Amino acid sequence: MKKFDKDRLLLGLAGPALALVVAFLLTSVVLLLSGRDPVEPYTLMFENAEFTDVQVLILNQTGTYYLAALAVAIGFRMNLFNIGVDGQYRLAAMLAAVVGASIELPGPLHILLIVLVAMLVGALWSGIAGFLKTTRGVSEVVSTIMLNSIATSLIAWLILPANLGVQPAGSNDLTTGEIAESGWMPGLDVEGGSIYGFTLIAFALGVVYWFVLNRTRFGFDLRATGESESAAQASGVDAKRMVLTAMLISGAVAGLSGMPLLLGQTHTYSLSFPVGVGFTGITIALLGRNNPVGIFFAALLISFLEKTSASLDQYGYEKEIATIMQGLIVISVVVSYELVRQYGLRRQQQKVGEELAAQARKNKEEVAA
Repeated sequence: MKKFDKDRLLLGLAGPALALVVAFLLTSVVLLLSGRDPVEPYTLMFENAEFTDVQVLILNQTGTYYLAALAVAIGFRMNLFNIGVDGQYRLAAMLAAVVGASIELPGPLHILLIVLVAMLVGALWSGIAGFLKTTRGVSEVVSTIMLNSIATSLIAWLILPANLGVQPAGSNDLTTGEIAESGWMPGLDVEGGSIYGFTLIAFALGVVYWFVLNRTRFGFDLRATGESESAAQASGVDAKRMVLTAMLISGAVAGLSGMPLLLGQTHTYSLSFPVGVGFTGITIALLGRNNPVGIFFAALLISFLEKTSASLDQYGYEKEIATIMQGLIVISVVVSYELVRQYGLRRQQQKVGEELAAQARKNKEEVAA
């Protein structure tokens, strides 16, 4: 049993490790073909990471990506592909900012209200896809893609000054108004900046994610339904209810993805609020294999690539190098995981064959004796 666990661990690490190696090699090939130094950009990125302010930026970005990836991973564990995390995250952040700016409460209550609104909006928006899937059989891939587009248009309409938006004097930007200071979440002041308070909560949610999935009946039912809806149904699990519940939880966690930035820095939602967070979360969840520890390191890696590549253009290298690498990581992840899976199956078949052969020899020796 110990050897099997060891092999399984090695195979689990082999997939992402192979994907990263291939992605770095392919990026180096791209640099060579464009007549650039294939090593210097990496050296510059590691040098940038030595600055404490960049380290703070990386950690804060990691918190946001971690939450988005957890939202995606919850769907993956149910065999659901929630592509709508980006729309859920942005709509939740926007409406939570509107509510937060419209009232003023004692600090903890104000923050709690903003967080609850974000979770509720994210859950309701993803719940639409869950409802369509369980009642009409609509693929969550199709519905969440459509809901992303609807969310984008809805936000653009709601943030107009004639509706819920505010246009600062002398600016072309549109915001939801600034949240009162009672709704700001204090951070951890360190050399180089401040780590968002909600970033630490994000990492704590990873522990909750692991516990619920691996140590509770609900988590077992969720994983069982993801493996086989028919088998779960036969064992007494309401598969449709589990699908809807998983989508609601995934959306609620997606709604939290904007909280580190909203509560820790901007204190308002504006046209410059980050987009694409949900799609990056898909990459991170795949690379981290839906494991909270793996997701953390994957989120840290992607954040590292983004923040350390921001100044590459000062040295004659396009900062889009990091974007190319992220795309190559996605492709490499899919290919490498399939290769590792096939190797694991062959290895398992070989071990079973060896055990059967050993048992056969033992039986022959017993008969001969």
